[in-house]
Amino acid sequence: MGSLESAQAPLEASVSSSASAGPIAEPLSRHSVLVRVTHWVITLCFFALLVTGIEILISHPRFYWGETGTVITKPLFQLPIPSSRNIVKTGYGYVLPDQNGWSRALHFQAAWIAVLTGLLYAIYGFVTGHFRKNLLPSEGGLSWPVLSRAIAGHLRFARPSEAEAWSYNLVQRLTYLFVIFCLFPLIVWTGLAMSPAFTSAFPATVVLLGGRQSARTIHFFVSIALLLFVIVHFVMICRAGFINRTRAMITGRQRARREGL
Repeated sequence: MGSLESAQAPLEASVSSSASAGPIAEPLSRHSVLVRVTHWVITLCFFALLVTGIEILISHPRFYWGETGTVITKPLFQLPIPSSRNIVKTGYGYVLPDQNGWSRALHFQAAWIAVLTGLLYAIYGFVTGHFRKNLLPSEGGLSWPVLSRAIAGHLRFARPSEAEAWSYNLVQRLTYLFVIFCLFPLIVWTGLAMSPAFTSAFPATVVLLGGRQSARTIHFFVSIALLLFVIVHFVMICRAGFINRTRAMITGRQRARREGL
């Protein structure tokens, strides 16, 4: 017994010293299966919508306000790019290849997949309390000092601390809520308002927006806002640790530096 105890003593001392020497990494649960699946489905849909939306846009890169807008109507504004249709006068002496057919079909398919996936995520968020626990600001956390510090950190693209990596700060919470409950519904609404079949059944959807061309213009600006959100989101992921954050959204587990055993 004496020799066994003497053999175990250095081992215990070694374990104790290694535990107190510094932090060790261990994987912890981060995202549920449904959050991960809906995240990647909507990500794929977003890029499909982005590519096809650009193809649709260049067929008529002019924007109007109201119900109608044609090549002989003075536009509200126009993008300084060539068109894929020679009847649209853009000031360029050439036209781009017309990809309007397949891009519209894929755009509508990806949009409906994104809508259904978004509805599933919304139901999950309300039923499980995901929005309340992870996105809704706490009573004491919604203040100007907290918001100003978070904004300053984002403007500096500061790398978040380990504590911040496991909980969204105030700017992130407000941004996610704005995207989920404002931008996403608005992009769906304006998209449906451009569909003659849908507006014939629900005319108020386009009337409230001021007309079909108004819906198209709003749709364009909301798309730009969502694109900017994705770009900033990607940059912040890279700053916080791209591999670790991506692994968490794939496997559901994220490595954290934890003190002790």
